[in-house]
Amino acid sequence: MSDVKSDRETLSAMIEDIKGQLQIVNGAAIKPEHFSLEKYKEIEEVHQMVMGKSNFSVSEMEAIIAELATMRDKSSEE
Repeated sequence: MSDVKSDRETLSAMIEDIKGQLQIVNGAAIKPEHFSLEKYKEIEEVHQMVMGKSNFSVSEMEAIIAELATMRDKSSEE
């Protein structure tokens, strides 16, 4: 059970890191609780890519946000 809690905390930290690195103005639109642990690996890959760059074009930011949107847990949107 502690592994799930640890994974959830790590996932939340990764989402917050991504939001900070991309300087997302409306950060409330991307909440860590909107993402299932089933998408952990995919989010980790996005996190590694985002954290490895210091600057993003508008189209890159839009693509990353669109990719995150596809990873959202649809059941959390109720």
